[in-house]
Amino acid sequence: MSLHNVKKEAAEDMEPQSKRRRSSECDSDSWAAYPVLSDEQSQEAELIEAIAVPITNKKETSRLVRELSSLYPLPGLQHIKRVRACKPDSPHPLEAVVCLVSDAPHIDSEEAISVDSLLPSDRVRHDGLGEPFVVKVPACPPLTRPQFELASKHWPTSFHEDKQVTFALRGELFSPPQKARMQEYMLSAVAAARAGKESGMEAIGAVVVDPKLEKVIAVAHDCRGDHPLYHAVMVSIDLVAKGQGGGAYSFDKYPACQFALPTSNSTTETSQNEAVQPYICTGYDLYVTREPCVMCAMALVHSRIGRVFYGTSSADGALGTKYKIHTQKDLNHRFEVFRGVLSKQCEHLNGLEYIRKLK
Repeated sequence: MSLHNVKKEAAEDMEPQSKRRRSSECDSDSWAAYPVLSDEQSQEAELIEAIAVPITNKKETSRLVRELSSLYPLPGLQHIKRVRACKPDSPHPLEAVVCLVSDAPHIDSEEAISVDSLLPSDRVRHDGLGEPFVVKVPACPPLTRPQFELASKHWPTSFHEDKQVTFALRGELFSPPQKARMQEYMLSAVAAARAGKESGMEAIGAVVVDPKLEKVIAVAHDCRGDHPLYHAVMVSIDLVAKGQGGGAYSFDKYPACQFALPTSNSTTETSQNEAVQPYICTGYDLYVTREPCVMCAMALVHSRIGRVFYGTSSADGALGTKYKIHTQKDLNHRFEVFRGVLSKQCEHLNGLEYIRKLK
């Protein structure tokens, strides 16, 4: 039998483990996939000091807001609501932001603040105003609901919610059928990792999937016993390229490292109606048991991966732990990353010693 036929038969046998044999070692309710967001999205809301004044006469609110906005327009703080309502037991009904402390004239301390020094009477009538005070407000618009909830504890803030991000942060982005498929793919990666370990390699597995066709394109494991660059992710990308007629290396001696030949449904049409293959991993998903390193993360950028799902973090991980390569705005390609798929099973691959290093 030719090598081509051997690989073809192997590719036909690459369907996820649970499609051939339902595994009892886990269920999709035992884990959740959480997004790895950019620092801007994941960090706590930055707070800056501003000066506010009590509004003692509610009827003067419209005039006061108009005059305050003319004197202190608050550039860059359009997300801040100018006026907030006070609690029922407050001595005044409303409070309004005047300006940032850094923009206030001749203000060195909270004790030095006065209505007269802050609001010239020829620009703002003092009717219905109390004594100014310092308050903290969010410096930037909140990008996620956790940021919005924290910011709102300090001052009312506008928020344009991305519901998909909110659901993802709750671990609720994917439906049960989607999670079932994700679990099948990661189980295949776990099986590949175990096969690699039996061959003397590190227990890391990777699976590349065409999500539109729900088809496994490549299965790989760590092969660094042969070469230091043969990380599981690098092997999987090379196997995808091999399935498209390219590829630079040979992993024939590792039966668990497999690739699928392209089908007519996985191609696109050119203007000349000639079928062409996608550029390596364009639109594909990667399931990998351990968070990729910098080299692998950059290889995923260059191969145009669509999404990455990893099971457990790595101390030198470049998709959330040490770096967030996928969120770098100066790169010409970015992709979504999710962590936590079959996290316990992926942690067990590496043993307790590796987990202690992470902690």
